[in-house]
Amino acid sequence: MIDLTADLTSVWIAEYQHRRQQLMEKIGSGVAIFRSAPHAVMHNDVEYNFRQDSDFFYITGFNEPNAVAILAPNHDEHKFVLFVRPKDLKAETWSGRRVGVDGAKERFGADEVYSIADLNEHLSKYLETGDRIFYRMGNAPKFDQVVIRNWQALMRKFPRKGQGPIAIEDPRAKLHSIRMVKSELELALMQKAADIAVEAHNRARELAAPGRYEYEIEAELDYCFRRSGGLGPAYPSIVAAGDNACILHYVENNQEMQAGDLLLIDAGCSVEYYNSDITRTFPVDGKFTAEQKVLYELVLKAQEAAIAEVQPGKPYMDHHNVAVRIITEGLVELGLLKGEVDDLIEKKLYETFYMHKTGHWLGLDVHDVGIYQCGDDPFYLQAGHVLTVEPGIYISPEADHPEDHRDEQPPIGDRWKGIGIRIEDNIAVTETGNKNLTEALPKQVSELETGL
Repeated sequence: MIDLTADLTSVWIAEYQHRRQQLMEKIGSGVAIFRSAPHAVMHNDVEYNFRQDSDFFYITGFNEPNAVAILAPNHDEHKFVLFVRPKDLKAETWSGRRVGVDGAKERFGADEVYSIADLNEHLSKYLETGDRIFYRMGNAPKFDQVVIRNWQALMRKFPRKGQGPIAIEDPRAKLHSIRMVKSELELALMQKAADIAVEAHNRARELAAPGRYEYEIEAELDYCFRRSGGLGPAYPSIVAAGDNACILHYVENNQEMQAGDLLLIDAGCSVEYYNSDITRTFPVDGKFTAEQKVLYELVLKAQEAAIAEVQPGKPYMDHHNVAVRIITEGLVELGLLKGEVDDLIEKKLYETFYMHKTGHWLGLDVHDVGIYQCGDDPFYLQAGHVLTVEPGIYISPEADHPEDHRDEQPPIGDRWKGIGIRIEDNIAVTETGNKNLTEALPKQVSELETGL
């Protein structure tokens, strides 16, 4: 594992160069254009903290707005070109330092760097070297028009020159197949994000008690993330007590915890844009009720079996299918579902209690890029993939079976209602199996009831 405390300047330079080379090999004779993220407005003239577009960051490492990157494999001299904001003392006094044109060339390995103000002057000479343009339409409508105008101008010249880009293609399919496979450096950052989140979850469990408020726990999570060197939460933390845990994306975090409640915490940390995503559910007062315990053990059984299915060469959906079967079997045993397990799965009647998939890709984005299925064919796991495994059971106070199956299914007893449980870990696929990046965080009943 890479030592993240060492000077990694040369490692990062090589990392970004390798990523760009991989992408240029995939686009062949094309030219790729990437636009940075804009500043997002929180309200009026107050902006959110800047967060770079993940694709742009992945190939450049450049973390400023109003920038454009070009990969032009066929250009004689400039394979990698950046357009950035120039140095401006007055603007920097108000809004922070800029790398500038000279700094960008020195620090980010570009063959040429221009001021963003000069984009229209230079863009065409790079686009004309390719047989197609790889560019994602729709994220920046004004810039879309810049690309289209340049492409149309080159197309008008095509009959005379017989060369130039004849199509615009979205680069995501090619780039995201690269992003899916994490490097050693990426895995080290994700392990750090996981370790910080584990520490934060442990601290949150220490503090949770009847009479405290969900937002107190959220505040402690945020403090732990920043204190340990993270950028902050990877996403708005879910701190859901009692039946709030039955709301999958509950973020209000404003309720008082009561004795007898379960507390579901879904919170991850971001480290240099790489993310962790962990969920644990535990009793606020240190003791599961009988109903809480049996459902928790069922979710844990499903999760452990699902993790075992995360192996190189296996279809992605295998771990979800295993989790669904175990949960469905358990719900039948508990009298919450009735019928043959295969029939219940085919009709998706388990979705009354378990309505989401068992995980997602994880990386620069919390719901990271990548496909899950190849049409009717499976998508196979390989070393370097990282995914979450997060089965759950949620029985809201209003839970009921689908109307067209209600007569054939048993009523949902009040003793089950208001219980929401999810258990989530981050799993990296290895050459020989898998590695649980978040395994240090307790999840056995005995650990959750007896404390740290």
